[in-house]
Amino acid sequence: MNPAIHILDVAHPPRPADVVEQELLEAFGCVRNSTTLRAIKVVHGYGSTGKGGVTRETVRNWAFRQRQRVRAVIEGEHYAALEGSTETMIREIGPLGDADLGAGNPGITILWVR
Repeated sequence: MNPAIHILDVAHPPRPADVVEQELLEAFGCVRNSTTLRAIKVVHGYGSTGKGGVTRETVRNWAFRQRQRVRAVIEGEHYAALEGSTETMIREIGPLGDADLGAGNPGITILWVR
């Protein structure tokens, strides 16, 4: 994994939405104040229903509300080397070395911080 990416796992164990949002805020602050970190890989899981889970919705809704503070929100389903924002991010922060890259994983979201 690229050292410019902070990994935040909010799926294991599952947490209430307010705790997830607090952890996202803390991770965001950590990346914003870092000289090396540029993105957050949020592992939120996909949920047991097969339609996406509450934690996934919490993360993506939080990211939407923070859209002025992030360069891109890359849903795991679209996290591929030749996809627009991912391609630009790789060009700017370097190779990702991430097993989820290109895997179409709906259980993650990448937040590229401004």
